[in-house]
Amino acid sequence: MKSPLITLLILAPLLTTAQLKNLDKQVAGVKDSVVAWRRYLHQHPELSNREYRTAAYVAARLKALGLEVQTGVGRTGVVALLKGGKPGSVVALRADMDALPVYERANLPFKSVDTADYLGQQVPVMHACGHDTHVAMLLGAATVLTAMKRDVPGTVKFIFQPAEEGAPVDEEGGAPLMIKEGVMDNPKVDAIFGMHINSQTPVGTVKFKSGAEMASSDWFVVRVKGRQSHGSQPWHGIDPVVVAAQIIQGFQTIVSRQAELTKAPVVITVGKIHSGVRSNIIPEELVMEGTIRTLDTRMQADVHERMKLTATKIAEASGAIAEVSIDTKTKVTYNDPALVKRMLPSIEAAVGKDNVKEADWTTGAEDFSFYGDKAPAFFFFLGGMAPGQDALKAAAHHTPDFYIDDTKLDAGVKIFCQLVFDYKN
Repeated sequence: MKSPLITLLILAPLLTTAQLKNLDKQVAGVKDSVVAWRRYLHQHPELSNREYRTAAYVAARLKALGLEVQTGVGRTGVVALLKGGKPGSVVALRADMDALPVYERANLPFKSVDTADYLGQQVPVMHACGHDTHVAMLLGAATVLTAMKRDVPGTVKFIFQPAEEGAPVDEEGGAPLMIKEGVMDNPKVDAIFGMHINSQTPVGTVKFKSGAEMASSDWFVVRVKGRQSHGSQPWHGIDPVVVAAQIIQGFQTIVSRQAELTKAPVVITVGKIHSGVRSNIIPEELVMEGTIRTLDTRMQADVHERMKLTATKIAEASGAIAEVSIDTKTKVTYNDPALVKRMLPSIEAAVGKDNVKEADWTTGAEDFSFYGDKAPAFFFFLGGMAPGQDALKAAAHHTPDFYIDDTKLDAGVKIFCQLVFDYKN
C-alpha cells in the first residue's frame, strides 16, 4: 500500500519551477493570437463535413510550427504530431471544428453572416456551440508545446475533428470516421483529453465528472400510417396526427413512470413533425423525429424497447400502424476514473484548485465518447460566461444569442499543456 506522501508525489505536477515559469510565459505570449484565431473562425463558420476553410486555416498554422501534419482525415479533419525531446507516452488532444445552422443574433464585431446549404435549404451558419474556441485553444496549445518541445515527454497528437454535431444524411463523419481511418493509431494513443466551452459556467472555471458524464444520443423516427379522409368526417379515416399526439404523451410516461430516474436521467424529445398538405384534409401519414438521451447503457436499451412497444400498441389501438427506427449517434461519454484521479491535480495547477468543480452529469451528448473505446479518456468543461452574468439567464448552446467571453481562453491552453507535461503512462 502506497503511503500518502508517495501518492502525493505521483499525483503532483511534474514540471520544475523554471519550466512552469516558461509555460506561463509561453501561454501569455500566445493569448492574443488565440483570441484572434477564435474570432476569425467565429466569423467564418462551416457546417459538419464542410469545414474546408477551417481545416486549411488550421493546417497552415500547424505546418508553420514545423509539425507533421495530415489533412483529409475523416473527410476534413486535421491531425498533427509533435515529437517531444524526452521519452514518454502518446497523448492526444482533441478539438471539434464544425458550426451549426443557426442565425446569430448577438451584435458582435466578428458576428457571422455566412450562409450554407443544409438539407436543400440556404441557412445561416453560426458557431453556436463554441467549437471555434476549441480550435483556437488547441492551436494555442500546439504553439506553446512546440516552443517547449525539448521539455515535452513523448508524443503529442493534435486532433482537429469535423462533424461533431453529426454528419449530413448518408455521410460518415465525426469521431467514428476519424477512428476508422486510424487517428488513434500510428502511433497508438495512450490517453486522450478533450475540452468543451460552456456559456453557463463562469469564465475560467473548470467542471468535470468522473465516470459517466454526458449522455448517449439516439435519433429516432416514428412513421405513423393512417387512412386519409375529409377533415369534416374523421370517422371515415384513421387520423395519424391524433395517434402521434398520443404516442408523444406515451413517450413522456416512459420518462416519468417507467424509467428508474434515481439511477440515471432519461430525456425523450420529439423535435420535428411533418404531416399533411391542407388544413381540411386528414393526412394518410405522419413522420416525427427526435432524440433520446440516457446515461446508462442498460437503461438505453430498455428505453428503446419501451418506445417501440408504446408507439406500435398505441397505433394499433386506433387501427393505425407505427414504425419506429432508432439510430445511435453517440455513446455515453465516460471519463476513466483512474485517469481523472491522476490528472485532476494538473488541471488544478493550471487554473487554481478553487476554480475546479465536480459537477453533475449532463444530458448533452458528445461523440468524444467513441475515443474512450480506444484509450482512457477525460473530457471536461471550461467556463465562458462573462463575469456578473446569471447562469440561469445566460443563453444556452445551439441558440441565436449564444455568447462566449473569450478573455480567458488562455486557461484552456494552459490546461492542455499541463496535461501533456504531467501525463505518465
